[in-house]
Amino acid sequence: MPKALVAPSSPYSCKVLMAAAHAGIPLEAVVVETSKPPEDFLKANPLGKIPVLVADDGEAVFDSRAITQYLNRQSGNRLFPRSAAKRTEAERLEALADGICDCALAHVYERRMRPAEIVHQPWLDKQWAKVERALDALNADPPKFGRTLHAGHIALRAALGYLDLRFAGQWDKGRKRLRRWAARFDEKHPELKALLPS
Repeated sequence: MPKALVAPSSPYSCKVLMAAAHAGIPLEAVVVETSKPPEDFLKANPLGKIPVLVADDGEAVFDSRAITQYLNRQSGNRLFPRSAAKRTEAERLEALADGICDCALAHVYERRMRPAEIVHQPWLDKQWAKVERALDALNADPPKFGRTLHAGHIALRAALGYLDLRFAGQWDKGRKRLRRWAARFDEKHPELKALLPS
């Protein structure tokens, strides 16, 4: 069985696990401590970043967007629409969701890795402004679910799950439509809700 080298709190890891579950591809989730990375993990991804999918033949696939594309091919296009325009829409939503995570993680790491007296507040403000612009755009026009769930939807739900984990009560102020979108996702796909960042 293929392995997914992951961390439970990582939105990218959760996106991959959710995508695999939706695509019907069994994966063995292997939790990796990236602050003390084991040698086999660094061999699979020299960057030392998660998630990494390790196929049965030992081939390693990373990062999360490359993995969702790989899972899409393995599942016969269960994660992305076949229509070029709709596929681009799904890929754009995945990129936007991942961008939100990039900025949120930069915010978290700035506070976690630096002593409080040298945390750079203008950097935090800049990253949070990016998150807020993206969330406002999504709240103004939440993604349509359509007949089938795609990787963009999954990426967004993973991103909102990460914001719930690290920025509870902050990200959703004034964004009721986006909060309702997340609740509707969870109602429609309770099997994926269990895989959100924790």
